[in-house]
Formats: sequence, structure tokens, C-alpha cells
Amino acid sequence: MSIFAAAFGFGLVSMSVIALAAVGFTMQFGITNMINLAYGQVMIASAYVAYYLNRAGVTIWAGMIAGAVFGAFFSFLLNRFVYAPFQRKGTSLLGMVIVSLAVSLMIANLLLPIVGYFSVSYEEHGGSLVRIGDVVLTNNQIAIIVLSVALMLGIHALLRYTRLGKAMRATAANPTLARNCGIPTQRVIDMVWLITGALCGVAGVVAALNSDSFAIANGAGFLITALAAAVVGGAGQPYGAMIGAVVIGLVTELSAAAWSPEYKEVVAFGILVLVMVLRPQGLLAKRGALAAAG
Repeated sequence: MSIFAAAFGFGLVSMSVIALAAVGFTMQFGITNMINLAYGQVMIASAYVAYYLNRAGVTIWAGMIAGAVFGAFFSFLLNRFVYAPFQRKGTSLLGMVIVSLAVSLMIANLLLPIVGYFSVSYEEHGGSLVRIGDVVLTNNQIAIIVLSVALMLGIHALLRYTRLGKAMRATAANPTLARNCGIPTQRVIDMVWLITGALCGVAGVVAALNSDSFAIANGAGFLITALAAAVVGGAGQPYGAMIGAVVIGLVTELSAAAWSPEYKEVVAFGILVLVMVLRPQGLLAKRGALAAAG
């Protein structure tokens, strides 16, 4: 098997994991105008929820559901009791970034005495190998790809074909006008945090499952890849985040095969810088928040 074929297979898995994280992150920004730097810590906290259930004998796939529920309600509570009060007081976007950074540090330091410094891993066998041409993947990796595709299709259907999706797009475009038109914008924002929080939780468990091991420090890495994919695709664009995930996931894995795995993050940042220099609005130009969904 060619090393590049193996890297392509790993890239498919990586882009699936990144897409789950990046779409939730960029939807939070696109609809609520909130750059949530605590996103990576919510991911890793959700991964630990699944880990402790897994240690208790629960399958990781059931633990993933628990991680999604935890991520949804934790994100909802963060917005309702921390972010929203600051936004109601008129805190600037930069100020909210600082608030979310502080929240991220608080979550990490609260988790640390509970989970410890050391790396852990799920007790889940990767399953048998499946060969697709020259690409060889485990059953778990194929399940991650299928799960990601299914959730991306679900997000597309939500934004394009449902009343909630239309309300989200209206709220993103002009919350004041949406409110005056009778759209309950506060309920919409609550639903956004629940949905994106669930995506965040699933992404955290999937990212941890795709790694040999994980620790509290991995939260920062999860945030970086989600942020990179979101910016590459276009801030606030769910479809852009999907494209960004494909670019970051595939190129970094192929570069690892051609160069060295140690420089994958360097390549990701190189892509990010290149896009910001040549096309600062991202690969999908933002005609309006979530405009591509229309």
C-alpha cells in the first residue's frame, strides 16, 4: 500500500473530525456573533464524559451520545449565564473574545484536578480492517466518516428546509429586523447553542476516539483546527467550514506523508496564512451570515 494512499485515508478521517468541530464553531459565530474560544475545552470535557462512562462499561458510541448531551447543555448554560449577560451590556466583540478566553482557562483549571495531567484512552477496539482500493481503514474510522457526513447533511437540511433554519438565517442576517418580524430570536439563539453544543460534544468524543490517547491539554489543539477550518472556509459560513475541513484535513495528512508528521500543524497554519493573505474573506465569500444556506 502506498504511503500516500494511507495518508489519504487518514485525511478522510481527519477532515470528518474537523468538519464536526468547525461547523459548530462557525455557526455560533455566524448566528450569535460570538467567537467562543472555550469551544475546545467543551470538546475535551465532553470527551472525558464519554471516557468515564466507557470505563464504567458503556460502549463509546453510547458515551458519544452522553458527550453530545453534555456539550449541548454546557454550551447553553455558558451562553445563558456568562456570555449573554455581557452581550446585553454592550460588550464589544473583542471584549467577548477575552471573556471566552477567560472561560476557557477556568474550564481547563476546573477539570485538571478531576481528570489529572496524564493521557487516557478509550477502551474500544478499532474493529476489523476494511480495504477500499489502496486505502485501508478500521471500522471505527469508517463509522466516524459516515457519522460526519450524516450530521453535515442534517445541518444542511436544518438550515435550508426547516422553519428553525430560516429563523436562524434571519437572526444571523439582522437580529433586530428578525425580532420585529415576530421571530423569537432569544429562543432561536438558545437552540443554536444547544445544536452547536451537541456538535461540539460529538466532535470532542470523535477527536479523542481518533487519537491514540488524549489529555486536558488537547482542548487547545481541538480549538486551533476548528478555528483554522472555519477561517479558511469563511467566518460564519457552515458550508465554508466543511470546505475548510476538507482542505485542512487532507492537505495536512498528505503533507505528513511527504514531509513529516511533526509539521502537520505548521502546514495547517501555512494554509491559514495563505488564505488570509490571498482571500481574507475565506474560500466562500460571506455575502451575509449563512447566506450560502439560502
